[in-house]
Amino acid sequence: MKRTTERSNLGFEEVGDNHAWHNTENGPAAIGVGPGRKLGRRLFMKSLALGGASLMPIGAALADGDSGRTRLGSITDGDAAILRFLAAAEILETDLWEQYTDFVDVDSAYTNALEVIDDNMATYVDQNTADEFSHQDFLNAFLIKMHKQPVNLERFRTLPSSPVSPSQKPRLTNLMHMNVDTSWYLRYRSSGNPDFGDTFGQAVDIVNRPAIPVQNQSLYTANQMQAIANTAAFHFAMIEQGGSSLYDALSLKCSSLLALRILTSIGGTEVAHFEIWNDKAGDAPPVDSGDGLVFPDLNQNPATTTSLVMPRPCKFISSDLPLCSVIRPTSIGLAGATAAAHFLTNTGLFEGQSDAFFHALFSLASAADRAARQCED
Repeated sequence: MKRTTERSNLGFEEVGDNHAWHNTENGPAAIGVGPGRKLGRRLFMKSLALGGASLMPIGAALADGDSGRTRLGSITDGDAAILRFLAAAEILETDLWEQYTDFVDVDSAYTNALEVIDDNMATYVDQNTADEFSHQDFLNAFLIKMHKQPVNLERFRTLPSSPVSPSQKPRLTNLMHMNVDTSWYLRYRSSGNPDFGDTFGQAVDIVNRPAIPVQNQSLYTANQMQAIANTAAFHFAMIEQGGSSLYDALSLKCSSLLALRILTSIGGTEVAHFEIWNDKAGDAPPVDSGDGLVFPDLNQNPATTTSLVMPRPCKFISSDLPLCSVIRPTSIGLAGATAAAHFLTNTGLFEGQSDAFFHALFSLASAADRAARQCED
């Protein structure tokens, strides 16, 4: 039985010196669940779209935009640069999560393999996807409300879907050749901190592997399908731990309390997502794909014990202070916008993207990292 997920994408375009917004698809946005699922898997979500108007001048779109901006306060250009990069990151993140949702909303061998890890994996993916839509929509809408330029990556939506994706449409990201970094699994179970120069190996070596099916699912062996699902589980956590560090790092550059509130509030949900996926990755069963990918029994190594899901206390601020349980890394050099862009690029997430895409991405990242906190006397 198929579960359908529909979601309108809120697109933004520049119109002269103003900005306009428009809903790029018809109809309300919704994530629905069809019949035939267990009760715990049924998820009904209302629309997350901000509006259904076609092209509108920014003043008309905001209606009371000026008074609303005065009521809320203002943000600096540096704050806007930070929020723009985060909006771009959320758009890209939404794109990858939507690809996962397309697959888990259909009963299949892939969905079943994810449910071997946890029976609620598909529901968790749906919920995470909905959260990412809310982040991308809010950040762009807030930028407009502050009369700042929003982000539009639609012209870079040129990558193909998986040949067997239930939804065939252009993508921004590529889940078919992933280099999944699993060092986070060891990092959060260690007293080391990358901000102090500590390095970590890989819990599992996942190189150039699909995180979603790329051929008819009946052609995979059971072990191969489980390996793909396990790859996805580790990728889920990898993405969300990166977001946790990114929001924390960039929050220290915010000048306005308003921007700081946004970063700490959304950043908290990234942490919540990471903790769920950290726990679920540990439940990925040992499996040998038979074609070079091996997921070991993580409980055979004390350093990868699956029950150690809480961030272990680590070095923080100064090595002569007591160990403290924190998000890590949080330095701009390791967790800032440019670092995040390089990290995601190296994972293969943007394989096939154009030079123009990378120029746009790294320009946004550079502007965010250049933002300097301004404090009034």
